[in-house]
Amino acid sequence: MIIHLIAVGTRCPAWAEMAFLDYQKRLSAECKLKLVTIPISKRHKNSLIAKHIAEEEKKILAALPKNSRIIALDVKGQMWSTQQLAQSLQQWQLERQDMSLLMGGPDGLSDTCIHSAERIWSLSPLTLPHALVRIIVAEQLYRAWSLLNRHPYHRE
Repeated sequence: MIIHLIAVGTRCPAWAEMAFLDYQKRLSAECKLKLVTIPISKRHKNSLIAKHIAEEEKKILAALPKNSRIIALDVKGQMWSTQQLAQSLQQWQLERQDMSLLMGGPDGLSDTCIHSAERIWSLSPLTLPHALVRIIVAEQLYRAWSLLNRHPYHRE
């Protein structure tokens, strides 16, 4: 199974990129994490937010792999425990269907992206920097994987 993290954003700082790559490398061949970066729509002082969200939506939808299960990352979504994520990850692996995690730009995801998602996952009620979200997603996926595989990384 491949998990595609489709993230709107520019390049992350080196420390964040290193942290993301560290967790990405730890995942096994049965559960790969692939980062797909979508460029942020260029914003100007008086530009319309809706225009930028629509431009980013087109790029996100074009980047979606066919037959991929879609999970949107959004503050209005449901928060999951590590155990809930692990159970979902186990089910997704059994179904052998690739996943796409959608991460919007500075103004969030479009309604179309949100409505096309099977589930909406909120990492926190806080607004988090994009670089940190990438790391949290990678770490939580690795933690869920390690829990399923009885790896000592996750301790209850």
